[in-house]
Amino acid sequence: MYRVRKMLLNTALLTASAFLMRSVGMAFQVYLSKRIGAAGIGLYSLIMSVSALAATVALSGIRFTATRLVAMELGRDSPEGARAAIRRCLLYALACGAVAASALWFGADIIGARWIGDARTVMPLRVLAFSLPAFSLTAVLSGYFTAVGRVIKPTIAQAVEQAIRIAAAVFALGVYGGGDLSVSCSIIVAGGVAGELASFFLHLFMYLRDSRGAARGAGGEHKAITRRMFVTAVPLAFSAYARVALSTVQNLLIPRGLRKHGASPETALAEYGMIQGMVFPVITFPSSIFYSLAELLVPELTEAQTRGDDARISALVNNTLRFAALFSLCAAAALLRFSGELGRSLYDSADAGRFIRALAPLVPVMYLDCVTDGMLRGLGQQMHSMRYNVLDSVISLALVYYLLPIHAVGGYIFIIYFTLLFNFALSIRRLAKVARLRVKASDMLKSALCALGSSEAAIFILRLCGLSLSARGASVAAHIALSAAVYAALLFALGLLTRADVEKFRGLLGAGGAA
Repeated sequence: MYRVRKMLLNTALLTASAFLMRSVGMAFQVYLSKRIGAAGIGLYSLIMSVSALAATVALSGIRFTATRLVAMELGRDSPEGARAAIRRCLLYALACGAVAASALWFGADIIGARWIGDARTVMPLRVLAFSLPAFSLTAVLSGYFTAVGRVIKPTIAQAVEQAIRIAAAVFALGVYGGGDLSVSCSIIVAGGVAGELASFFLHLFMYLRDSRGAARGAGGEHKAITRRMFVTAVPLAFSAYARVALSTVQNLLIPRGLRKHGASPETALAEYGMIQGMVFPVITFPSSIFYSLAELLVPELTEAQTRGDDARISALVNNTLRFAALFSLCAAAALLRFSGELGRSLYDSADAGRFIRALAPLVPVMYLDCVTDGMLRGLGQQMHSMRYNVLDSVISLALVYYLLPIHAVGGYIFIIYFTLLFNFALSIRRLAKVARLRVKASDMLKSALCALGSSEAAIFILRLCGLSLSARGASVAAHIALSAAVYAALLFALGLLTRADVEKFRGLLGAGGAA
């Protein structure tokens, strides 16, 4: 019972904090879009694309490795081994973080002026380098807390990081006043550096308190753990390098492809920034629960696999996929129906609403792919997942190179659809090989119809109550909330969801081998 309550509390805590931080992050993104414009968001998104590559080198597969190694040691009832694993992972992370920071600092001129093709990115890239060692070390400590089930600690640290990052950037932008996009982006990145450093020191303080008095493992255990660390992390690292490098090149080519189609440099940046920096945060916002759940499923599935508990693995996988599908259908329907109002209320932009509507049908695939990847990692299938991501990036890069100069933004939307569907098809096929999947297509079709109908029902009910649909934030929020309530009621009324289902899912989150 304690294990059940602990897992449920962790899931609820991660979900609530993720929603809160996503909400604050989206508000910050809205602020930035008004402060530096769509072109500024586009420039910042290009910097973040390079940041993703630098962060991948800094991590080099160590976060997942730390979580899995600790979970394996705990599955063997060896807390000393878990702490030995963290010590090895911290040394590995420090080396990788230092290499990434040095490469970014000394290579900023080449990356900014030649690769990105915009010298305004050089200064922000150099500022970004200062965060990388702290980022890699923090990832190890966060992986430890996830594996041991004490997620409140990294959750607090993440909240502090975000508060410092946003407060520092808003204050500095207010003092500076704006004008030069290079300086503005450097200020935003510097806020992120301050937040990352604060997060690391807070993580370190909490870890030292958590591990105080722990015994040290034997030398032989250390050697075995070190071997397992490299066996897990190095293949993950090289796969991640390939995938993120391809993705970074793809993101750098998108504005160039739009320019080749005839758009001016600023228009190309603005269109890219609108999709990457304004629309994607909106359509991925409801997925907070699944990013949290995918993270928590890694140690749960790893421990079940270590014990050879196939029944629990199968039950966890099937129920997680079912609940993810039900939730994502509701989110997709709401985004589709209220896209115009969302675009105008958040960004005062009809174009943003148009892009939200175009991408909304892809939401169920996006959310299901997230939890599928998490479950594959938990079941030791991370290399398959990484290969799929690399292949996805290769195809996407080729399509960007050839299609964007011809079809512009329409071609980019097609590329997003094609690559996400392709990746998900491979991932779910692999998951079906390692766990028994039981999915009823008829139930999913009925649920989709319920989701679409609930949005229209919400509009009708609120209109009767005197609240018509408009672009005001309160109106949009009320319509989305009522749509979700009507959808849940329809699922229960039609027997597509029962109290027994909910209780079963709650039990699976912490019932050990009870599934």
